[in-house]
Amino acid sequence: MGRMRENPRYNVISMRVSDEEREQLESLVRRTHKSVSDIMREAMVALTLQLDHRDLRKAA
Repeated sequence: MGRMRENPRYNVISMRVSDEEREQLESLVRRTHKSVSDIMREAMVALTLQLDHRDLRKAA
């Protein structure tokens, strides 16, 4: 049996992408040596930070 994770991930999200988007994602996988899941998680964090920064600038 695999080792227990501190933060197990049980939720699965699927999405449809165009051929071009799939090629871009596969290129990122090859270039970064990361999984699609890791790339998508990093993209989500980056977008969240970008939006938070934008919201802070609007509030100032």
